[in-house]
Amino acid sequence: MPKIVNHEERRDEVVAAARRVILRDGIEAATTRAIAKEAGYSNGVLTHYFADKDDILVSALEASHRRIAERLREKLAGLTGLAALREVLLDNVPLDEERVRETGLEVGFWGRSLTSPDLLEVQRREAAELRYVVVSLLRSAAAAGEIRADEDLDDAAERLLALVDGLSVHRLLYPDRVPGDRLERLILRELDHLTA
Repeated sequence: MPKIVNHEERRDEVVAAARRVILRDGIEAATTRAIAKEAGYSNGVLTHYFADKDDILVSALEASHRRIAERLREKLAGLTGLAALREVLLDNVPLDEERVRETGLEVGFWGRSLTSPDLLEVQRREAAELRYVVVSLLRSAAAAGEIRADEDLDDAAERLLALVDGLSVHRLLYPDRVPGDRLERLILRELDHLTA
């Protein structure tokens, strides 16, 4: 009797293996050979489930984003306006080991995205979704009178997102200079500027 293979499960195993390789060794080390070895499969097996290496990498990036979105949904339950915005911003910076790994994975994809149209499309789509959430929460906060009425919300969103990205990279590169408590304080201070 032929062995029954759960194709979705096998794809998930390969994506999880790709994530482990990227987190441990960096995105450049995530060759199809390294991913297959990590997953315990031959290179040939990967071709049954993915078009090429970038297809695997796109899937790994999307899986990481789904994990983050699920965690964030739980954190935002019952929150609106500035309280929800605070959670979104702090969840997107490396304040614990899990988020350090996620940020490292994300930053690792940035350079490769500039030469891979598929990865760039995923990065832009996901960034647009995060921006939409931030702008929506800023609008909610403005409607509730939680932030200054003269604040340009699109500009505020760009500042906040740039701060998250910049501080995240600084936290990874210079952890002694930007410890978690300082990173959190800088983000909360920027939110305070919106209310002053």
